[in-house]
Amino acid sequence: MLIIRRHATDPYFNLATEEYVLKNFNENSFMLWRNAPSIIVGKHQNTLAEINIEYVKKNNIPVVRRLSGGGAVFHDLGNLNFTFIQIGQDEQLIDFRKYTEPIIEVLLKLDIKAKFEGRNDLTIEGKKFSGNAEHIWKNRVLHHGTLLFSAKMIDLGLALNVDPLKFQDKSVKSVHSRVTNISEHLKESMDVLQFADEIQYHIVEKYPDAHFYDLTNEDHRNIDILVQEKYKTWDWNFGYSPKYNFKKVLRTVKSGTIEFDLDVQNGIIMQIKIFGDFFGKHDVEEIENSLKGIAHREDTITQALKPFPVSEYITNLTLKEFLQGMF
Repeated sequence: MLIIRRHATDPYFNLATEEYVLKNFNENSFMLWRNAPSIIVGKHQNTLAEINIEYVKKNNIPVVRRLSGGGAVFHDLGNLNFTFIQIGQDEQLIDFRKYTEPIIEVLLKLDIKAKFEGRNDLTIEGKKFSGNAEHIWKNRVLHHGTLLFSAKMIDLGLALNVDPLKFQDKSVKSVHSRVTNISEHLKESMDVLQFADEIQYHIVEKYPDAHFYDLTNEDHRNIDILVQEKYKTWDWNFGYSPKYNFKKVLRTVKSGTIEFDLDVQNGIIMQIKIFGDFFGKHDVEEIENSLKGIAHREDTITQALKPFPVSEYITNLTLKEFLQGMF
């Protein structure tokens, strides 16, 4: 078993590293890693339906889609992530208990009684501190999980706080649970890196063939290519979202009520209708037609609206307010 030492906290690089190791290494592998503040969404999720877009933009939080299914999670440096990549048997490819067992064993050594509960969670005293997900590629299993150690719970809640009435889709919604930090249950204090060392020591003891591996310069170059071609692209992080219907009502003092109704497929606006009790010198249908067939993303919409003075189509409405209604 390779214990691949990871020091980068760039979420794009870290998610790309998982795919690179999964598809290019033959040995079973284990990794511990942390991300700077970021939102990681499940492979099958509608990204915009999972995030608080205003909070994300204001705080410049990266949003990255991972290979595995499951719900959206907020990462910061107080959250430790672990990854197992192993060859699996057909009948045992999905096995959450197997890969979370070492984590429970480490916590027991620290006199913390953790349990595997539900479909894919680890809990302490009934509160969740770890969510887990898996991805199968050929006969290899990628299992990864979060470990809330000293995460900022306020940020976690704000980043994923989204209006559920804005979206109607078939994507998997994240399930919000009561959560806790591991650090709150320790008998003796330690920081997140010391906790990572405890896990690493345990893996060395548990797997007789375990040995350390540092990513080479060539590994870094190949991972960087994957970052640029996939993990940092809008197409993967937003455009990959399933078909969805987006609705939002904007109420303003000067313009009245404006309702935005969009049908979006693969991130592209297929249909859009703008309703409301507003007034305007020109027919808003001209704006609707200009937005059909383009990506549901702020920069693309801003570019498409350049020929249209928005306030002449919806009296007194600014471009900024119009964009707020689109997300």
